[in-house]
Order: sequence, then C-alpha cells, then structure tokens
Amino acid sequence: MPTAGRLVAFALISLAIVVVPGPSVLFVVSRGLALGRRAALLTVLGNEAGLSIQVVAVAFGLGAIVERSLAVFTVLKLAGAAYLVYLGVQTLRHRGSLAAALETRAATRSRRIFRDGLFVGSTNPKSAVLFTAILPQFVNRSAGNVTFQLLVLGVVSVAIALVCDSTWGIAAGGFRGWLGRSPRRLAVLGGTGGLTLIGVGVGLAVTGRTD
Repeated sequence: MPTAGRLVAFALISLAIVVVPGPSVLFVVSRGLALGRRAALLTVLGNEAGLSIQVVAVAFGLGAIVERSLAVFTVLKLAGAAYLVYLGVQTLRHRGSLAAALETRAATRSRRIFRDGLFVGSTNPKSAVLFTAILPQFVNRSAGNVTFQLLVLGVVSVAIALVCDSTWGIAAGGFRGWLGRSPRRLAVLGGTGGLTLIGVGVGLAVTGRTD
C-alpha cells in the first residue's frame, strides 16, 4: 500500500487536475445540456470506465509506452479529438429532431451514451498524462507490490473524477430541463452543444504535449 501521505498528496493533485474542465468535463456538460441529467450520468459512468482502463494499462506497464513515445501519445490524442468532432457533427445534424429522438430512442440510446463516454474517457490525454507521468511518482517502491499501489492510487483518482464529473453533469442536466421545454430552445441547444464538441475536438488536436 502507498503511504497515507502519498495517497493524500496524489488525491489533492488529482483533484486540482480533475476540477479544471477538460475534454471529458466539457463532453459531460454538453451531453447533459443536450440529452438531460440521465444521459450526463451515463456519460460520466462511461468516462470513468475509460479512465479505469488507463489506470489498469499504467499499472501493468503499458502506460510507460505512452509516456516514452510521442507517436503513441499523438495517436491517442488525435483519436479522441476525431471522435469528439464526429459527435459534434452528429449533434449538429440532428439538432432539429432532438426532442423526438429522446422520446423514441431512449431505451437504445443508453448503451451508446455509455460507449461514447467510455471512448472519450479512455482516450483523454489529460488523464493519460496524470496516470503515466504523475501517478508513478507517488508509489512507495520500497514497500513492494508496485502494481497494486498503482491500482489503488488510480482508483482514488477515478473516484474523485466520478464525484466531480457527476456534479457537472447534474448541474448541466438541471439547466437543460428549463431549456428543453421549448423545441426551438432545444434545437439551439443541440447546435450549441455540437459546436462545443467540435471546438473541444479541434482544440485537443492542436494542443501539444508538455513533458
């Protein structure tokens, strides 16, 4: 186990990084505004599942490849950026029928919403930097069982992200309730959400890595 001091220190750093809106937070907010609170929370669950994949990858050594290889990091970043742009374009295309879509496809949309969140979370470069460059520094290597320590620290970070992202999602979903009473407002909201996703995707694509 990592020492209590290391655990608290990493938790504080994780909180400082998580609360700053990045691709995942903006994605959750966009989904909450466009599709409601339930969709926002499903997106959060998918996002944290994606972060968990990154944690497991780092704990079992795959994270070192991302840390050392600019090419791998760039592929990861561009994949996430391209998917955000794709989702933004889709949201723009269907903004006029958003209300009808919510009523007729609610049952089948859940898995898709979760899957979208999973992809964005697993390709989030901000968390990739956190888990590959910062997380290993808080491991107490003299205590042994480094893999277990990485998993414990990673779970702490994911739990913090779950609370913070859920707060963003619930707030966005509540605000959407007022906007959603008007089909015209909802269409404008869908267009705004689509443009936001495209902007986040483009911004992510052109942002370089800081080592």
